[in-house]
Formats: sequence, C-alpha cells, structure tokens
Amino acid sequence: MPDRAAGDEPQKVFVKSYGCQMNVYDSARMVDSLAGAGFSETAVIEDADLVILNTCHIREKASEKIFSELGKIKLLKQDRLASGKNTTIAVAGCVAQAEGGEILRRQKAVDLVVGPQNYHRLPDLVARARATPHIVDTEFPAEQKFDFLPHASAQVTRARGVSAFVTIQEGCDKFCSFCVVPYTRGAETSRTPQQILEEISILARAGVREVTLLGQNVNAYHGENPDGSVVSLAGLANMVAKIPGICRIRYTTSHPNDMADDLLEAHATQKALMPFLHLPVQSGSDRILSAMNRRHTARAYIELIRRVRASRPDIALSSDFIVGFPGETEEDFLETLKLIEYVGYASTFSFKYSPRPGTPGADLTDQVPEDVKQDRLRKLQDLVERQRAQFNQAMLGRRISILLEKAGRLAGQIVGKTPYLQTVQVNADSSMIGEVVDVIISRVGTNSLFGEMIRTGDNAGARRLENV
Repeated sequence: MPDRAAGDEPQKVFVKSYGCQMNVYDSARMVDSLAGAGFSETAVIEDADLVILNTCHIREKASEKIFSELGKIKLLKQDRLASGKNTTIAVAGCVAQAEGGEILRRQKAVDLVVGPQNYHRLPDLVARARATPHIVDTEFPAEQKFDFLPHASAQVTRARGVSAFVTIQEGCDKFCSFCVVPYTRGAETSRTPQQILEEISILARAGVREVTLLGQNVNAYHGENPDGSVVSLAGLANMVAKIPGICRIRYTTSHPNDMADDLLEAHATQKALMPFLHLPVQSGSDRILSAMNRRHTARAYIELIRRVRASRPDIALSSDFIVGFPGETEEDFLETLKLIEYVGYASTFSFKYSPRPGTPGADLTDQVPEDVKQDRLRKLQDLVERQRAQFNQAMLGRRISILLEKAGRLAGQIVGKTPYLQTVQVNADSSMIGEVVDVIISRVGTNSLFGEMIRTGDNAGARRLENV
C-alpha cells in the first residue's frame, strides 16, 4: 500500500469518540501518544491518514452502528488510495475489546483493532498494521497501564477550555450482570495521587479551572503514595482543591456501595467539590437489582440518598436506569417509578435493556418484549423529564455562581455552567472566560438558563465558590 515517506509533512489522525467521558479522555490520550510519532489531529476525516473509532459498548446495537460507520470509512479509504494516499483504519474502545477478530472478519478494510488496555502501544501498533494489516491487540497486559500515560506536560495540548477530564481510576470489580466493563476494561486500577496532581497542576497553569475526575467506578479510587499509604477519593479531592487555579471539582461515575463516610464528609466541608452527584441505581425493584447483581437494595440506596442530603442539603442528583431487564414485571417497573418519584432527580440517563455478548444477562431467557420495553422507557423518561424541568424552573430568580466557559452563539454572549451542570447564557465580555461569577437567573429555556450578571467587586477575577 502507498504510504507517506519519512520527512514528508506530518500525518493527520482523525478520532471519533462514542459513549462515556472516559472515551473522550482516552481519545485525547491516543492523540497525545501519536503526536510523538509524527501525527497531528484533524477534524476533517477526508484529510486523515489514520482514522480511529473509539467505541462504546453501552448503547443498544453499538456494534451495528460501528460497522455502518466503517462501511463509510471504507469508501473514503478507497478514494484516497486511488489518489496515492493511504488511510489506516483502527477500531479502539470497548466494542474493539469485546468483538476482537470479529471486526476484522466483518470489515476487511480495518487494519487494527486495539483494546483500552493497550493505548500506550498505539504508535507501534499503527506502524505494524501499516506493514502487515489486520492486527488485533486486545490482551490484558500485566504491566500497570497508567505508567504509560504521556508526561503530564503533554496534557497541556488537550486543555482546550476551562474544564478538563482527568482519569484517576479504570476498570470495575462489581460484575453487574448487564455490563461489559469488567470484561473490556479489566479490574479496578487507580493512578497514584502524584501522577494525578502533576497532571492537574499543569492543566491549571494552562487555564483549566474545573476538573472532572473520571473512573468506571470512581468512588472506589484507592491511590497509593510512595510510602504505601492509600488515598481515597475524598482525600484526593482535598488535595486537588489545594492546586492554585482549580476552583471546581467533580467526579463520575459512582457505585452506591462505595460511597464512603469520608466522601460524604468531603461533600459537607469541601466547597470546591460541586453539589452534584451522579449515582446510578438502575432499578427500584429489589428483585431486579438482585438479578442485575447490584449488591444493594432500593431501601439501601434511598437511605444513602438521605445521608448524602444530610451532608450537603443543596446537592442535586442524577442517575442511570435500565428498563426491560430480563424478567422485569410491570410491578417491578412501578417500583422503579416510585423510587424516582421519591428521590427526585435533576437529570438522568435511561436505556432499554439490550443483551451484551459475554455478560450473564445475555444468557437469560425471560427477555421483555421490545414494545413493552419501549412503552416503559417512554413512561420513565416522561417522569424524569418533568423532574428535570421542575429543577430548572426552581432556579428562576435565584442567585447562583457560574463558571464562564466559552463564547455563545450571539455576539456578546458567554456560556457558563452552574454547580449543577446546567448551561447558562449570560451577556459578558469574552475576557471573562474562566472566571466564576454570580448571576440572577432571569429566564428558563428548554435546554438552557439565562442569567443577568451581578456586577460587584466579588466578580472581578477568579474567586472561590460561594452561594452555590
């Protein structure tokens, strides 16, 4: 196959991410890793010498969507090949890990399939795939994957705004019966506090004000210090809060069984830790929770919510729900609606159950009919949408802090975020991007809030969060 000769202009890589924020972060890791091999990122797929699809296996029919996309990229590859340019196609992420060689069998244009555990080898794998296409690398290596992250200084190139995602933990040991993560991401592994703090410090110097700490089971974080002592997520959050320039800290995604007492205390005392918690429950039926291998009951989840709210009364909650898990009856579904009514959520993510190959749930025989799943999903989404709208409407007339993030669509308009991840449109000068300001919410739209900035001395420059 034709290829660019050494010494030609830098080659270009196009990466498309699907699914969770962990994948977004991983895509940044891949681009950083490839930069050392002479690649620069492009947003135009037609210009790319290397195309990477960073896939997610959570959504329904994820594999089929990837194969549909690969069919389009195959045509692009053929067009570029006709003009003497080679396009290497790689599939990464959880679909790559789960499907492996099946991807190569179904789509011959793919040159490389690489799992999430092996991104540190990507430059070498791409070179090998160009010499001998059809490489699959989805083995779980014995070495510590975080040891191979690019040096923190490289992360500055990924700081394209005032907010950044930082992976602190990967993998999961929970083995929920519907989930592929333990099989595609492996066992729970935590980065050291030193690695994380170094990366965030450099991001802060590049203008980042808010960090979201990422992990498949992030509140199980247990980073080890050089002296062997272990740091919890709460301890790490307190360390991050001391980094100059960082004023907001978030984390996702959590498991109810790992909400430790010190993390609840951190929500009560650490003002930089935002009063917004994503805490998936999946179902309100104890029978279905047991079948899902969630290892907690609906009552235990509700009691945890009470404790969370006692620690931080102004906290808002989001969650994940799956409808139509095998064996779910109408009574089970109504229990889920009752839980949602009781808790009250600011936002949610909800899905119809679909079997994931290799998971215990895929082998269950009492699958729920598709039309029943669709009807239940509609009812659940109607309920949580009403709750979301009510939460947003309650902001009207309220004074709240927002972090100004980027220019809006209209001249003189800046987009900011509340502590609750709500988008707020406000008239402000672009020089104020990166500042935390107080606004009065003057209007509530369908997807955004609109605010009037309170012009006081407190708003001049970066300040600590108050009146959230």
